[in-house]
Amino acid sequence: MRFMMIVKASKDSEAGVMPSNELISGMMKYNEALVNAGILLDASGLQPSSKGARIRFSGSQPTVVDGPFPETKELIGGYWIIKVKSRDEALDWAKRIPFKNGEEVELRQFFEMEDFEPGEGVEEAKALGQKMERQKMEKKAEKQ
Repeated sequence: MRFMMIVKASKDSEAGVMPSNELISGMMKYNEALVNAGILLDASGLQPSSKGARIRFSGSQPTVVDGPFPETKELIGGYWIIKVKSRDEALDWAKRIPFKNGEEVELRQFFEMEDFEPGEGVEEAKALGQKMERQKMEKKAEKQ
């Protein structure tokens, strides 16, 4: 089961305030524990919404709206993607995040191909996933 642990943005993160060295050190220890457990797939922090954009789809032309966005409580400041055996295991890892100052993390499970009804679209998605895996392997082989 794959889960995303979503870090909610804060006023500080939206203002571009970088985390303290103490927090970075704690986060690296946490990330190392995820890596050592073999469950970390990806993780990153995100730039403030002032450097982002939203694309709205309505009618024939998408509209681009540049940030910043005022609804800080609904913005994402960073994330982890983990692969674990259960929701309880994901919750256990989420509770270990070394936050202290009222930060909030949302835990969401990914859909897997097995969750969908069999059909042409699912088969196309599986084929695309296999193609992506081959590309990753080719890039990895090129680097070696």
